[in-house]
Amino acid sequence: MTRLLEQAVDAVRVLPDAVQDELAHVLLQLAGLDQTAVELTDEEMAGLEESLAQAERGEFASDEEIQAIWAKHGL
Repeated sequence: MTRLLEQAVDAVRVLPDAVQDELAHVLLQLAGLDQTAVELTDEEMAGLEESLAQAERGEFASDEEIQAIWAKHGL
């Protein structure tokens, strides 16, 4: 284990159990070991289905629309 990772683990040890568990899940996901399924709400599922349908129809944002989104968020 690297020194930096040891420091991170030491810092996390003092956090509440629930926070430690959340951070552990994130670390396991980043390592590719925690592949828990994400439950989508009905609204999220409808949005995903609409996005897939738009992609099938070839409806994509233009370069200008993408640039406007990036600019809106200061990126």
